[in-house]
Parts: sequence; C-alpha cells; structure tokens
Amino acid sequence: MSVRELVVLGTASQVPGRTRNHNGYLLRWDAEGFLFDPGEGTQRQMLFAGVSASAINRICLTHFHGDHCLGLPGVVQRLSLDDVQHPVHAHYPASGQEYFDRLRHASVFHDTAQIVEEPVSEDGVIAKGEFGELRARQLDHPVESFGYQLVEPGGRRMLPELLDRFGITGSEIGELQRTGALRFGSRTVTVEQVSVVRRGQRFAFVMDTRLCDGVYELAERADLLVIESTFLDEDAGLAEEYGHLTARQAAQVAAESKVTKLVLTHFSQRYDDPTKFYDEAKDIFGGDVVVAADLSRVSMPKRR
Repeated sequence: MSVRELVVLGTASQVPGRTRNHNGYLLRWDAEGFLFDPGEGTQRQMLFAGVSASAINRICLTHFHGDHCLGLPGVVQRLSLDDVQHPVHAHYPASGQEYFDRLRHASVFHDTAQIVEEPVSEDGVIAKGEFGELRARQLDHPVESFGYQLVEPGGRRMLPELLDRFGITGSEIGELQRTGALRFGSRTVTVEQVSVVRRGQRFAFVMDTRLCDGVYELAERADLLVIESTFLDEDAGLAEEYGHLTARQAAQVAAESKVTKLVLTHFSQRYDDPTKFYDEAKDIFGGDVVVAADLSRVSMPKRR
C-alpha cells in the first residue's frame, strides 16, 4: 500500500531548543523518500522517528545556512554505514558547491554511498521519475535559496458502474487504460466514457524567503504546503529585514494559492507559545492548518 506523509524531524530556525531540533523533513511519497534540509541532529531525529537511511532516495537542500544543512555529513555517512545500495540524488544551489563538497566529505569515513550530485542553477524541472516531476523555484533570501515542488501527473479514475454498463471486466480494464480504447464488434469504447479525470497531487516546500513570485509559484494548488513562518506578524519588520515570512504571510500565500493543507514550521526561538502561530494563520486561511512539531507525522490530504 502506498504511503504519502511528511515525517517532521526538526522545526527550529537558527537556534534549536529543548523541544525543537534544527530543520529536517522526510516526505514519504509511495516508494520514494525525499529528505529536505537536514539540519544538525537529523540522523538522531531519524532514529527517534523510526526512519532508516535506506528510506532516502533524494536529498533537497534549499540553501547553505547551517540550520538547513549541517546534518548532511551524518546522513551521508549513515548511508555508507548502513550499506544503502540505491543511488541517492542530491539537489542543492549550484552557487554553494564548495559548501556541499565540504559537508559531503566533512570527516574520514568508508565512503561507499552512491551520491548523485545534481546542483540547481535555475528554475524549472530538475528531476523526473515514477513520482512525477520535481521542480525548483528561486526564492528571496540573503543567500541563494531554492524551494521545491513535487507534481504528480494527472490520470483517470475508472468508474465501476460505467465499466459494468459497457461489459468491460478483468484484463480488458487494463488494456483500456493502456490503449485508450477498446473495440467490440462495430462499437468502440473509449477510456473517457468510463472514467473521470484524476488530478495529480502536489507538494510544496518553501523555506527561508521573503514574499516573492517563487513562493506563490511553488504553493499554487498544493495539496500540502510546508512553509517557514519564522516570525509572528508583530515582528514583520524583522522578517523582512532577515528574509523570512510571518505566519500571517504564509497563511495569505496558502489562501491565495488554493492550498489544501498548510504546515507551518521553522520557528524562531523567541516564541514559546505555538498556538499563536496557529491562531494567526487560521485568521487568514480557512483550510487545514498544522503547526509542525518535532517527530510528528502529517498525512497528505485525500485527493480532491
């Protein structure tokens, strides 16, 4: 059975706290695992969350500030230690190649992991597979930063009552899905006659940034939007100065972009009451709002 869920490994921003580790997010997408922004301590958080290194197929770094990448050495070395056999693709801003190189080889270890480096230098589709398309969009932060969007291709959902009406059963259903049409004597039945369009699901990951076009492009019609909300609206000036979002801004993006479920994360250590983030976002966004907590799991919404 396929599983689509977000495993939250860490939710702090620059400084971790007693209950919040540095960033880290594993997206389980059927048979694929996407690890986003592994901050310091990610390897240990994976242990607590019951996530093995073999669950990782792709690593996506938004930028090279420490709270988003200092866990990379431990994760890479764990891939070798656990003898993970499949290749792990690494996406990161090309401008930070020297930092990736240092993190990739931060200490002496028996290096056997198959790390496929795929630096990102511009907006667009950066990978394709059974999962669909992985896209990147540049954000607005003091250092170059990219957000990521996972887009599943659309398909069709077969309707049993219409299949029955046309007498299509067994292997004929699969053949109809593959070929698009079946001929019965002088009659032709098309797949459109017995199915409805099934929209592919979308996931978006937006970290350190001010409001910009890239934020909205990534969030557009996302079923699940994971987005930084470092500050509350009362500190909007600080958010703008340091290149971050407030919970209110994140909620506004979600509302305007027709997002289904909004996940707030990357919280400044200056706040000790997470309900304030929820209240501020819920005042703007009418959909599901989740204030992320370390080691929690957030399921993908049901298909629209």
